Amino acid sequence: MAKMLLLAGSIMTTAPAFAQNDDVNARLDRLEGLVNMLVERLDRQEQAVSQEDAALARQARQALQETRQLATRTEAVEQQVAEQKAAGPDNRGFKVGNTRVTYGGYVKVDAISERTSGGQVASNSIARDFLIPGLIPVGGTASGFDTDFSARQTRFFLKTETDVGDGHKIGSHIELDFMVTAGGNERISNSFTPRVRQAYITFDNWLFGQTWSTFQDVGALPEALDFIGPTPGTVFDRQPMVRYTNGGLQIALEQPETTITSATGGRVIAGDDNIPDIVVRYNHKGDFGHLTAAAIGRNLRVNQDDFGLINDSAIGFGLSLSGKLKVGSKDDFKFMATAGQGLGRYIGLNIVNDAAVRADGSLDPIATYSGFVAYRHFWADNVRSTLSGSYFKADNPVVLTTGSVTDESWNVFGNIVYSPVAPLDLGIEYMFAKRQLENGASGNLQKVQVSAKYKF
Repeated sequence: MAKMLLLAGSIMTTAPAFAQNDDVNARLDRLEGLVNMLVERLDRQEQAVSQEDAALARQARQALQETRQLATRTEAVEQQVAEQKAAGPDNRGFKVGNTRVTYGGYVKVDAISERTSGGQVASNSIARDFLIPGLIPVGGTASGFDTDFSARQTRFFLKTETDVGDGHKIGSHIELDFMVTAGGNERISNSFTPRVRQAYITFDNWLFGQTWSTFQDVGALPEALDFIGPTPGTVFDRQPMVRYTNGGLQIALEQPETTITSATGGRVIAGDDNIPDIVVRYNHKGDFGHLTAAAIGRNLRVNQDDFGLINDSAIGFGLSLSGKLKVGSKDDFKFMATAGQGLGRYIGLNIVNDAAVRADGSLDPIATYSGFVAYRHFWADNVRSTLSGSYFKADNPVVLTTGSVTDESWNVFGNIVYSPVAPLDLGIEYMFAKRQLENGASGNLQKVQVSAKYKF
């Protein structure tokens, strides 16, 4: 009887251990053979076996069956986990028929204290949420440090991918956040309207919809607590397009929009464009990181009804080189350099416009030069810092634009980010930015930002 108790107990207590071993089925087979031999022996000695011993034998057999079922379930779970790991980060979500639905995003809370040397930035202004070089005040009285709390950068995306057979897949991506929108105020609700960031369809190598411009290398943007970071020196644009991708080569037709500087230095958005912006890009990836080269061609256009003069068009073009280079086992160096004419709305959140207008109403494309560098260093696996600097320069035809337009802008920032657990980032960042006009007037901005971000 004591042996029976030990046997039953060993079956029950070793189940979890068996579930962790690759040879679980072989061990269970041997154990089952021993139990069957014992039960057969008891059957042959039925007269000499007490009812209690017979019941223990039946319990042992039942425990063995339960152990085998547990091992089978554990093996299935382990297989599922392995498949999810192999699938990568987009293993969240669920499947409906042939469609895989995944989701993600983050919740981000920012506390920003900002001071400007050339004038006060109005409360609830977009320029208090993140750096917009063209809105740095110039020529006014210095402000104190103004502090705002915000959760507006929080975002959410939903993706689908459907296997439609014959080797074809169709997908979609919808992404929302709450930046640059109307809504609540800091007095009561702080409730802001959601906006569409990205919304596109993919079919094999094709993309149709709104996403990052093909002229922009999102992978080269450094880690920043500010919404963008090296804003003066980066290409930054999201818009509708049709894009074809084949390996590292991408070709896109993207939304056209011409912005013009009037004779008084103001901005006119003509809305007369009839030819899409054309972008050709090549991405090269390797163990070193990645390098990207992109070229853009534009047809800038204005009609007689805009200035009451003539219909005219001009060519805009540009080239951008960017990349991410791995340094050591974890550090990285990121950079971008962009030059061209008629690129105004693509650089630094439209610091200057695409073109100026001559006295006869014809267009004079504005040349621009910009770039940034950034280095990220890991102090430990869960502590890292980024140091970055960026620069923008415009060659404005001052006789056409006046001296009140931006000539150059630059910024530097440094941060430290701590991740106590992988999905959570806690960080602090200091930024200094400056804007100078063609007439020599300038203003600067200093900003301290503390952020908490949970990625899901």
